[in-house]
Amino acid sequence: MPQIVGMPMSFLDWIDTYRVFHGKKSKQDTANATVPSGETTPRQETGGPDPTFAEKAEVDNSKIRLLRPRIFAMALIVSIGGLIFGYDTGQISGFLAMDDFLTRFGNEPGPAFSNVRSGTIVGLLSIGTLIGAIGSAPIADIFGRRVCIVTWCLVFCVGVIIQISTEQHWYQLAIGRWVAGLGVGGLSVLTPMYQSETAPRQVRGALVSCYQLFITFGIWLAYMINFGSHTMAGSSQWKLPMGIGFIFPAIMATGICFLRESPRWDYRHGKIDAARTTIAKSYGVSESHYEVQREMREIKEKFDAENAGGGKHRWYEAFTGPRMAYRTCLGVALQALQQLTGANFFFYYGTTVFAGIGLSDSFVTSIILGTINFAMTFPGLYVVEHFGRRRALIAGALWMFMCFMIFASIGHFLLEEGRQTKTAGTVMIIFTAIFIAGYAMTWGPIVWAVIGEMFPTRYRATCMGISSASNWIWNFLISFFTPFITSAIDYRYGYVFAACCFTGALVVYFFLCESSGRSLEEIDTMYIMHVPPTKSTKWIAPEGEELVTADRLFLEPGARNIRKEEAAGMETAFEREEVPMANDRVGVSDVSGSWVPEASGGRGG
Repeated sequence: MPQIVGMPMSFLDWIDTYRVFHGKKSKQDTANATVPSGETTPRQETGGPDPTFAEKAEVDNSKIRLLRPRIFAMALIVSIGGLIFGYDTGQISGFLAMDDFLTRFGNEPGPAFSNVRSGTIVGLLSIGTLIGAIGSAPIADIFGRRVCIVTWCLVFCVGVIIQISTEQHWYQLAIGRWVAGLGVGGLSVLTPMYQSETAPRQVRGALVSCYQLFITFGIWLAYMINFGSHTMAGSSQWKLPMGIGFIFPAIMATGICFLRESPRWDYRHGKIDAARTTIAKSYGVSESHYEVQREMREIKEKFDAENAGGGKHRWYEAFTGPRMAYRTCLGVALQALQQLTGANFFFYYGTTVFAGIGLSDSFVTSIILGTINFAMTFPGLYVVEHFGRRRALIAGALWMFMCFMIFASIGHFLLEEGRQTKTAGTVMIIFTAIFIAGYAMTWGPIVWAVIGEMFPTRYRATCMGISSASNWIWNFLISFFTPFITSAIDYRYGYVFAACCFTGALVVYFFLCESSGRSLEEIDTMYIMHVPPTKSTKWIAPEGEELVTADRLFLEPGARNIRKEEAAGMETAFEREEVPMANDRVGVSDVSGSWVPEASGGRGG
């Protein structure tokens, strides 16, 4: 396959080129590998290729190969962003129970931490992630996804250096966690964003969910390393696990250099050939393949519509754009509810909680729970693609509601009153394990997949940053205030999480549209057309018509000068908007569903 001028050939590109010239692709694939710059393959109403394009290159309809080294490399390398977060989350719960860590930084007799100090050390990571999540989106739109991923990895490493270099100053440890949080927050937005923009649509949900899989792997790995180091003498107890944290951002920053930039970002910055090549390599087909041409056409139409208004769209269009306030608020609510399920109550303070139950070695229990969390995320990757987002999230929320009701009731009425302490502790651990299994299969991975699918390209970076900020705000609130709340109401704190889990089931049932198996354009159409979420599972996209999406609406900055429902081509019982015919000045994907090949960026009328 020809190499793009000015772009170095990566190792994965070399493999693909080798496969072409050594017979690993069909002769037709090789013959059709070169496509004229800037061309797309628009479908006409009959579903066939554009005849003008057919004269230049025959459309390739060969089988798409998804289970390939490039896809696995994308999943493994990019998802390390989740591992970085998970590892940092898991290790701090162990540090709070290590003798040397308590001796150096504790401020209470025992030694021990006061609620304020432990909450600050744990929670400042979340404050950093909040700032990183908000700031990452606009920066990534300017400099690209890959460059920013490398930058945030370096920021995280700086935070680890600040932490590991302290000997007695707890505030230096807290500041280091804040700096590391900046990197974690930036990666929390860029990881699912890069996956959703680059992955083939057939496996998009599973690849985005790999972020959560790697979070669980990071937590489990931290538990294992903490278990191995907590008996060491001196500061090695906690400095060794902390130092190992350098390895993961180093691997991610190096590995991302072997992957290609997001095709959406490339196209928006004039690198059309690079975008086409990336899509072809993602799908494992030639550049003349129908799937490549379909995706290039959609990107082109979105880009033309986005720039038709004559200016850059403002950040507040995340709320004023077509049905965007609904979706942005839903994204914020889902990310908040993911935290309010109570999973991080166990991940941050699990070692302390189980020590309070009376276990002789709470590190062992943490390893067991971390193993369940990691192992059950694998079935979650299957659930996210085969059982639907809505059904899985509702079932998972009710599952976790039941577990927390039992956990809180036994903890308060038996354990706190000193009756059947051993039996009560055992039952609480069992239902904690059942809770974590349900979380790992549903709300853990699926929320990240839903957030990556819900927003149109025009607003995705901003909306994902706002949604992720909600996640980190509640992450901080839970981590900081948990010591205060548990000291005041003991295990009845579980009732709060139980209520939030039940609320999550209601929010998903009444407000979230089913997105499993649908293209990003179909998902956008459902929200704009006000498809009832309760009926979205059975909704079928209209055949023979171009889909109505926010990315195809020709809005001026601020989402002004458009009557959204009518301009979107939506019918009512009384009227249908009359759309002018395309002419030599205006060639766009118009709102009636007709497709005109050469979009000029204007709006007819």
